[in-house]
Amino acid sequence: MTANILRLSPAAERNKRPILDVLQAVLPPQARVLEIASGTGQHAAWFAAQMPGWGWQPTDFQADALPSIRAWAADAAAGRVLPPLQLDVMAADWPLEGAVFDAIYCANMLHIAPWACCAALMQGAARHLAPGGVLITYGPYLEDDVPTSPGNLSFDDSLRRENPAWGIRRREDVAQAAQHAGLVLRERHAMPANNLLLVWGREP
Repeated sequence: MTANILRLSPAAERNKRPILDVLQAVLPPQARVLEIASGTGQHAAWFAAQMPGWGWQPTDFQADALPSIRAWAADAAAGRVLPPLQLDVMAADWPLEGAVFDAIYCANMLHIAPWACCAALMQGAARHLAPGGVLITYGPYLEDDVPTSPGNLSFDDSLRRENPAWGIRRREDVAQAAQHAGLVLRERHAMPANNLLLVWGREP
C-alpha cells in the first residue's frame, strides 16, 4: 500500500470487531452491502475479508477519501469490495443505477453532518433496500431515557463548537426521520465507548 494514500483511523480499528460481531448476527452469510461514508475504507476491507459472502460497495462524499478506500480494499478484501463511489446523501438520486442492497451501513456520519443528512440517509435507504433489507447506523446518540455519559456530553460540546450544524443526535429524532421514510427501529445494540448500533427496517 502507498503510504501517502492509505489513511488510518484508530477508532475504526478499535471498533471493527464489536461491530462485526453484531453484523454477523444481523446479516445473512450472503449479502450485498452498501456503505455510506466509508471514510478511510478500513471497515469495508476488513468486514469483506472476514465474511467472504458479503459483497461491499463503499462510498464517500469526499472525493479525496476514495484512494484510501481503494488501497485498503486492494490489500485486504480479495476483490470483494467494489470500486468506491463518490456519493452525496443529499442528492435526489444516488449514483447506484437503481441497485438494491440487503444492507446499508453507515458509521459515524450523523454527528459530523448537518441534520438534513439524516432524513436524506433514511430516504435514500428506503429507495435502495431490497425487500427485507436493513439500514444499520453506528455511532454516539443521545437518548431520552438513558443518561448521557460525560464523555459523550463533552464530545457533543466539542462538535458543536467546531461546527454548529454538527452534534450528537437524539435517537428519538432519528427514529422520527426514519418513520417519515417508512423505516422503523428494529434493534438497538449497546456498543463499547458509549456508542450504539441501530438496525432499521421497513414497517411491516
